[in-house]
Amino acid sequence: MDALFSVEEAARKLGGLSKYTIHAWLSSGKLRRTKVGSRTMIRESELQRVIEDGGKSSFPRGVSRSESECVRG
Repeated sequence: MDALFSVEEAARKLGGLSKYTIHAWLSSGKLRRTKVGSRTMIRESELQRVIEDGGKSSFPRGVSRSESECVRG
């Protein structure tokens, strides 16, 4: 099971980025959120994906991984 990080913790893990950058990435789809109650959390595997992708989005904006997997079959 992945560790979950707050937006602030994720920003630190990604090299000291601003929490506003993390929020922008969440809005643009470069980073996917996990909701825990009303809190936005980010999975450790998601941070690793962003690091490996160099911050590039692997999914079009507004399309979740589960939706894209349904399309690909």
